Amino acid sequence: MKERFFRFVVNHRKPIVAIFAILALIGLVLGQMVRVNYDMNDYLPANTDSTVALNVMDDEFNGNVPNARVMVENVSLSEALAYKHKIAAVDGVSEVTWLDDVISLDTPLELADQKTVETYYKDNSALFSVSIEEDHAQQAVNDIRSIIGENNAMTGSIVSTAVATESTISEIAIITICAVLFILLVLALTSTSWIEPLLILVGLGVAIAINRGTNLIFGEISFVTNAAGAILQIAIALDFSVFLIRRYGEYRNVYPSAAEAMVASLCKMSTTIMASGCTVIIGFLALCVMQFRIGPDLGYALAKGIVISLITVFMFTPGLFVLCDKWLLKTRHRSFIPSLSKLGTLVQRICVPLACVFILLPIPAFLASTSDSINYYYGSSEIFGTGTQYGDDTQKIENTFGKSDTYVLLVPKGETAQEAALSNELKQIPEVTSIISYVDIAGVSTPSELADKDTLSQVESEHYRRLVLSVDAAYEGEETFTLVEQIRNIAQQYYPDTWLLAGAGVSTTDLMSTITHDKDLVDIIAVVAVLGVLFFATRSLILPFILVFVIETSIWCNFAVPYFDGSSIFFLSYLIVSTIQLGVTVDYAILFSERYRESRRTMPKKRAIRATVEAVTIPICTSGIVMVVVGFLLGAISTHGVLAQLGHFLGVGVSMSLISILFVLPGFLYLFDGLIDRLTWHEHFLRNDKATKKHTLNTPIGKTTNKVLKSLPLSSQKSETR
Repeated sequence: MKERFFRFVVNHRKPIVAIFAILALIGLVLGQMVRVNYDMNDYLPANTDSTVALNVMDDEFNGNVPNARVMVENVSLSEALAYKHKIAAVDGVSEVTWLDDVISLDTPLELADQKTVETYYKDNSALFSVSIEEDHAQQAVNDIRSIIGENNAMTGSIVSTAVATESTISEIAIITICAVLFILLVLALTSTSWIEPLLILVGLGVAIAINRGTNLIFGEISFVTNAAGAILQIAIALDFSVFLIRRYGEYRNVYPSAAEAMVASLCKMSTTIMASGCTVIIGFLALCVMQFRIGPDLGYALAKGIVISLITVFMFTPGLFVLCDKWLLKTRHRSFIPSLSKLGTLVQRICVPLACVFILLPIPAFLASTSDSINYYYGSSEIFGTGTQYGDDTQKIENTFGKSDTYVLLVPKGETAQEAALSNELKQIPEVTSIISYVDIAGVSTPSELADKDTLSQVESEHYRRLVLSVDAAYEGEETFTLVEQIRNIAQQYYPDTWLLAGAGVSTTDLMSTITHDKDLVDIIAVVAVLGVLFFATRSLILPFILVFVIETSIWCNFAVPYFDGSSIFFLSYLIVSTIQLGVTVDYAILFSERYRESRRTMPKKRAIRATVEAVTIPICTSGIVMVVVGFLLGAISTHGVLAQLGHFLGVGVSMSLISILFVLPGFLYLFDGLIDRLTWHEHFLRNDKATKKHTLNTPIGKTTNKVLKSLPLSSQKSETR
């Protein structure tokens, strides 16, 4: 059945290649229509308290929660008011709050509450709290920047989103170009034909174009999916193409025609490639159980991308290579990679001691990687560090006014005395610097009918009154999370289950709760699912545990580094990379173990280790090194903290996995060789040298396999006992 399908694909290669080319062109067009969302808070679950509060406030009030802080230096009160009116006139700005909204500027500032004054005006600098609509974020931020000039500063979640939108697009273009050039270089060095790298890239490009176009079914995708999706798909799908084409290169010297060699290669490698693809898909689908919806956004898009890549590798790439076989033969060149016989001998000698040392790593690595002493960032407040304009602006504002945020507390309308008591108790919290509310502006005894209409519209709606709290707190951190819980508890005392609280720090608190809840669930599902796929693919009761043990230990070592060097981690990067590293690098482990089992059927185990290292090091390193370099490129070029850290951890993690697979996994295969033989369905490892000499396979496929195995470079032809 499998052979019949692949023969159909190869025999009908011209129409199939043409169909994929058309689909790729359509995908390029549709891909331009996909919207990209850069706001992490938009991906909180719909039933999260802060999300519900924002939705209710949008329905009840015209002004949104302040999401930007704008500071203008060296201005008088009258000049500050002029700036306020200019900013308020910007299209997309729904509200601007400043000192004149809290106290009367007719009163000398010396007589006013200094804590309140210095929240908005200090050292001749004015700080405005601005509400900007998401739909106009980028243009509004640019317009405000043109009003205040480059020497003044602005910060806030909406500013961060606008900056990320503008910078990430250009940075990802640079990263993609660098990645493609590096892939060409690596493929040119590891292939034996000048045209082969171009054909592999064409296959990858077709799959990526189709995947980007089909993202239109989601309506919009997150900035993580948009930035990392295509790059990850290139690096992951490269495995499939390299695994297939390397086997095709071996068989091309054995079979009389390119078509027959390709069919034999597809039949031989389809199980390995499918197993590799399924483990990656399962890893990505594990992200879909996250409540934080960036997980499902990335998971579905990348899982779809890998499915499309698998279809492309099994249908488009074979036809393309057979059609271009003459060009492949004409452009052949000698291999630039030296013999790996010495590497095979080295690995065979040191793999067992390394495996024994490796056994000592999991417990300390796991404890370090999950330690409570590691500092995590959950929101967007630290995405742009010093050295970027946003990071420098944030630092400038905090140096003058300190860290500050604005919360909006909605309470049912009607109980003025109760609202006054709530406001008075909230003012007792040291971090609360000022409150704008009905009772603070109009007073307890003023009826709504007599209050100023403009003032009333800011604090009262049909069903709610709102208290706007200026707080001396960062957008996230343990102190912020404690403050949010304190305010929630006080509100619960006065308005049981009828209050709502919104704000950047509030959303980040909910974000923290949501993401940390997701972590263990995603990890467990990913590991269990990958084990299930490996059981089915390897038909072994022990091999899946060995492979997952090696990869999981590498993941724990990767995330143990911040524990020892004291660096902070974006939790979102941690969550995504841990899943991707498992799904991606287990491909290499599958290829290594499958080739080892294939070699063990005709060789003793020491010789099988050497033969396997010599046969699979190039295809594993080809895609693995690309993944490492792509990760480090993303880490070095991207100014977006989440994306940069995602790339960094991906580069370090895949490097660790490559070392573990090439130098440690062989030791475990050697040590557990007997159990692998006995606990694998229909496995028959070679028992002694006499069996080696007598071993023959009577089937045509078997004879061909023996020819290919004999053609593989081995460091020694001496007989070895098991």
